[in-house]
Amino acid sequence: MDVIDVWNGRYACLLQASLRLTNEQFAAQLGIGVRTVASWHSDPHVVPRREMQQLLDTVHEKAVPTVRQRFALLISRERGSHVPGPSGAQALRVAIAVVIRDQEVLLVCRRDTDASGITWQFPAGVVKPGARPETATVRETLDETGVHCAVRRRLGDRLHPVTSVLCEYFLCEYLAGEATNSDADENVDVMWVPIISVPRFIPAHTIFPPVLAVLEEPK
Repeated sequence: MDVIDVWNGRYACLLQASLRLTNEQFAAQLGIGVRTVASWHSDPHVVPRREMQQLLDTVHEKAVPTVRQRFALLISRERGSHVPGPSGAQALRVAIAVVIRDQEVLLVCRRDTDASGITWQFPAGVVKPGARPETATVRETLDETGVHCAVRRRLGDRLHPVTSVLCEYFLCEYLAGEATNSDADENVDVMWVPIISVPRFIPAHTIFPPVLAVLEEPK
């Protein structure tokens, strides 16, 4: 089992991803505020205080073997260690576009194979090895939705608490194009949604905190 000498925001988020917990669930397990967990996602280099270090140690040590194994895998990827798998294999990276037009944000409704059937989310695409995530963000948004956009700024990244996929988020400006379902194999629908209505489509507790902060900014 990997031993963490000093926990930082990044390692804490990796532990959260290993446990497959939402921010609220992870905060409840540690007995801390949700804002503290959100701050770890926003600033991966922050070093929690000593009492928090002990809480993270305890959760890590008491985790079941499958969780510890998953955590060790994520840590090995983070540290650039060898991870068993095909030659040249890399951790899956996904670029996610938060495209805002006036008081609306662009969402896609993906096909899914689980019991929920379909899920709404921001346009996203896999970042190929050697590619720039900003380029993937713009290209995938156009390919999926027919919308031209430009990256305004990077909002941060996280290991998704459910899928453990490395997600990189970008705030994007709408340039041109009608929202259309250009990838019917992957998506069921594409639409502009009023920003205030986003929680009706995507549960607020699952939205990356920096993204939620951008959506809550006065426009």
